Amino acid sequence: MYGIIGKMKATSGKREALAAILLEGLKDMPGCLSYIVAQDPTDLDSLWITEVWDTQDSHRASLALPSVQHAIALGRPLIAGFGERFETTPLGGQGLGK
Repeated sequence: MYGIIGKMKATSGKREALAAILLEGLKDMPGCLSYIVAQDPTDLDSLWITEVWDTQDSHRASLALPSVQHAIALGRPLIAGFGERFETTPLGGQGLGK
């Protein structure tokens, strides 16, 4: 498995709109086992995105999907920047089937 945990900072006051775009773009992503968008409780403009994929190649391929490309185009103007980003090797857990 392949995992990513990353922080995304929205432009001021646009966190909810950005989260909605990210959540809408999740449809039909082959190989995606988990994709979680969460609010940062200590930063009103930040989101944490936690992803689990069957392989890194599946993640890479997802970036070319029409739904993901659409979400990127809509979300880009609402993104002020990015924070920490970590790649992981998930071992399993609730909802991952292992």
